Amino acid sequence: MKQMKIVLTNVLSAALIALMAMLWATPASAQLKVLITEGHTEPTPIAIPNFLSGDPATDKIARDMAKVITDDLERSGLFVVIDQATYIETQTNIDYQPRFANWRLINAKALVSGRIVRVDDTRLRAEYRLWDIYGRSQLEGLVLIVTEDNWRRIAHKISDSIYKKLTGETGYFDSRIAFISETGPKTNRTKRLTIMDQDGHSPKYLLGGSDLVLTPRFSPFIDRDHRDKPIEKLTYLSWETGRPQVFLLEVETGNRELLGDFPSMTMSPRFSPDGKKLIFTLVKRGNSDIYVMDLRSRSTQRLTTDRAIDVSPSFSPDGKKIVFNSDRGGSPQLYTMNADGSNVKRLSFGKGRYTAPAWSPRGDLIAFTKSDGGQFHVGVMNAKTGKGERLLTSSYLDEGPTWSPNGRVILFTRETRGVNGRAEIWSIDLTGKNLRKLPTPSGASDPAWSPLLP
Repeated sequence: MKQMKIVLTNVLSAALIALMAMLWATPASAQLKVLITEGHTEPTPIAIPNFLSGDPATDKIARDMAKVITDDLERSGLFVVIDQATYIETQTNIDYQPRFANWRLINAKALVSGRIVRVDDTRLRAEYRLWDIYGRSQLEGLVLIVTEDNWRRIAHKISDSIYKKLTGETGYFDSRIAFISETGPKTNRTKRLTIMDQDGHSPKYLLGGSDLVLTPRFSPFIDRDHRDKPIEKLTYLSWETGRPQVFLLEVETGNRELLGDFPSMTMSPRFSPDGKKLIFTLVKRGNSDIYVMDLRSRSTQRLTTDRAIDVSPSFSPDGKKIVFNSDRGGSPQLYTMNADGSNVKRLSFGKGRYTAPAWSPRGDLIAFTKSDGGQFHVGVMNAKTGKGERLLTSSYLDEGPTWSPNGRVILFTRETRGVNGRAEIWSIDLTGKNLRKLPTPSGASDPAWSPLLP
């Protein structure tokens, strides 16, 4: 990933920027807020005209940025973007207040105004403002400098800004998804580690593709190199040594390394919240237990000692707890324990088999896969008590949930029945609504959602 520099424009003086910031961020007396509840079904109408452009060379980028923002917000299920053909007012200058009455006539609750101006041969200045139509005030305003080849990231950042201002929650649009691309029949599939933007744009293979790979997981912490460039890290499972082992990959550089040359199988790796440790399952003499590795010293510590199968560990966001899957009670169920392996408690008690737990970034919920009665589900339950179980999906095979950075959306794999069945990545809102299929270049499985990019 190319480094992106986002800075306040140096074309305007500091005093003018400060004045603009004060004017742009004037709060409304009754500020528009989008309420996010389980019963929320009506998306908020929002108007997003094409961004203005300073010259013909940037016209397409200006239009495309508005389209990316439109698609981001509509995919969230919380907003409906009003058709531009119904707009009464045509914006020619975003430096002045819109005619709020014109936007109320088409039922717009909010308005996004934007402008793209070329700074030099490689850089653009992107400006955006968010207006509360009924509050008759500006809610947000940003002036950003971006290299031309990174305009999509600026669009996603604007989407995140709008989302946060109107919902009160952090957005998730400026992020990426790692997954396994799948081609060929079920009996002979090629699986390749792949990464793309969260909206399906710019898919890229990360490895050669000759070896079987599974379960990619992002480090929650994005490190920086000596030049201050962000370095995303992935851990994944690979059979390239002849047995399943865990590898660490730097996405930007392609550098990778084997994490511990264990004589037996290792699997289901995940990072700790600070990115300094890796938790995984190690099979020794036929027994599967959970271990944690310090990524600096490479020292390992065994956390479970039960004779049952203990797999799929996942840290709580504060790093103090671990949820995992075990059949120590007779069938696969979810258990929690302290980060040092103490105080093991059973969490799930429902009918069926519980697997693949993933702790929400918010800390309040655990997502899981459940199989029962010939159907597979993705569901959530209370992280402390296991109560309040809600099944969000149901199909022939739904599995492997992963959370968006803000804990609002869950990605999972859905596979269709039959020899020619295809695996695809789907998303579902935490409320159980807004089920959508993600665009991928081929079959896809094992999604992992990155943290927000810096």
